Amino acid sequence: MNVVLVEPEIPQNTGNIARTCAGLGAVLHLVRPLGFSTSDRYMKRAGLDYWDYVDVRYYDSLDEFHEINRGGNFYYCTTKAGRSYAECEYNVGDFFIFGKETKGLDERILRENYEKCIRIPMNKNIRSLNLANSVAIILYEAFRQNGFCDLEEKGELDI
Repeated sequence: MNVVLVEPEIPQNTGNIARTCAGLGAVLHLVRPLGFSTSDRYMKRAGLDYWDYVDVRYYDSLDEFHEINRGGNFYYCTTKAGRSYAECEYNVGDFFIFGKETKGLDERILRENYEKCIRIPMNKNIRSLNLANSVAIILYEAFRQNGFCDLEEKGELDI
C-alpha cells in the first residue's frame, strides 16, 4: 500500500504517518514543496526510531508523482467526496492521496477524479480530522480488507 502526502505542512503529522507506514510496511510518498525540512526535529521525534523502516520517496510535483506511478490505482482522500472510504474494496498496491493540512487537495484534481474520491464520515460541524489520524483510519481499513498482508496479528504476554 502507498500513502501520498501532497505538500504536507506539519512535521509532526508527517512523522506520525511515517511511523504508521513503518508499522504496516507501506510506502510513503512526499510531494514537494514540504512545509518543513526533512531534518526537522519534530518530524524525526514523531517518527521515533522507525525512519529506517520506512520507504520514503520524494517528488517535485503531483504531475511527476503520477508520471512515475502511471497505471496505479489512486484514491483521493477528501472531506468533499460523496463516498465513504468504507464503501470501497482495496487491493495491495493502491495509492491513498492526501492533501495539505490547511487546504486539502486542489479542487481541480478532485473534480477530474471524483469517482475515486473517498471520505471519512464525521459530524457535519467538524471541518476535518487530523491528517495523521485520517491516514491511519483509511490505511488500516485497506490492510484489514487484505488480511493484514502478513503482519503480526497476535502479541504475547508473559503470565
